Amino acid sequence: MEISSQEKLLIDIAKILSDLKIKYVITGGMAVSVWGRPRATFDIDIVVKIIESQASLLVRAFRNIRKAGYADEEMVKDAIRHKSEFNFIDPDSGLKVDFWVTKKEKLFEFKNRKLKKFRNQNIYFVSPEDLILNKLQWQKETYSTKHLEDAESVLAISGKKLDMDYLIRQAGKLKILDDLNDLIKKSSN
Repeated sequence: MEISSQEKLLIDIAKILSDLKIKYVITGGMAVSVWGRPRATFDIDIVVKIIESQASLLVRAFRNIRKAGYADEEMVKDAIRHKSEFNFIDPDSGLKVDFWVTKKEKLFEFKNRKLKKFRNQNIYFVSPEDLILNKLQWQKETYSTKHLEDAESVLAISGKKLDMDYLIRQAGKLKILDDLNDLIKKSSN
């Protein structure tokens, strides 16, 4: 099976992050495709634990994989300082990689991340439990049905393998336990 440009970019970026010793976790649509039903996604979402001194090394590494790729070093540094987002745009495919600098309250994603073999490359993905929790939180904030559909997909495909005690405990802490219970009830019908 031929590797897509999106998969190639994911592998290239994961290798860069590993080589630079930047902790990361793949989330969003790519993670949904790993833990749930495959779905189309037009970007790659990555949560990173990065410090400002790594910004120039990261931007330089991006340019080594795609000479014409776009990443702004000042934008990266600003995102690190403000715990926000920066991105890399791949001119070959037109794909965008969104990097979300982790906030202290989101460090559980790194604790629970799962190393998965993806196209013969080891890549860290958000755990299916944390992906469900994230999707339920995003759905509550954005009212987007896509997030709820993604959470349903992960629950349906990974359901028997999920740590339900952890999922329920965290949902309670995040004040989304009712949303999780609704999702579980809906999936059992």
